Amino acid sequence: MAAPKIPKLKTLQNAPDSTKKIAKPVLMGVIAILLAAFGLEASNNDWDLGKLMSGSTLEEAKVMRDIDGNVVESGGKYTDEYNCSDFETQEQAQKFFKNAGGPSRDVNRLDGDNDGIACESLPKAK
Repeated sequence: MAAPKIPKLKTLQNAPDSTKKIAKPVLMGVIAILLAAFGLEASNNDWDLGKLMSGSTLEEAKVMRDIDGNVVESGGKYTDEYNCSDFETQEQAQKFFKNAGGPSRDVNRLDGDNDGIACESLPKAK
C-alpha cells in the first residue's frame, strides 16, 4: 500500500508579486523575533520593555531573576536572602513566603515554628 501524498503548501507561490514583496519581510521579521525570544529564554535574560521604551540602557532595564526564575525586585535580593526584617507587615511576608514555595521550601526560615504563617511577629496590615 502506497503512502498518501502530502500536499505542498503553495500559498505564496501563486500569489501576486506585490504580495510576495510584503510577505517575505514580514515572515523574516517574525522569524527574527522568534529567534530572539528563543535566545533570551536559552540565556535566561529578560528586560523590562517599559524601561527600555523610556530611554533606559539595557543594563538598567535588565530584570534580575533568582534560581527558581522568580523576578527579583529592583535593588532586591535573591529569594533565599530574605529575613522578616525585610518586610513591613506580616501580610507582605506571607505573600512572599507563599510565592517562594511556602512551608515545603522555607529556605529563609520565615516560618520559625513551621505552622505555615511567616513572620508572625510583624504587625498586621492596616
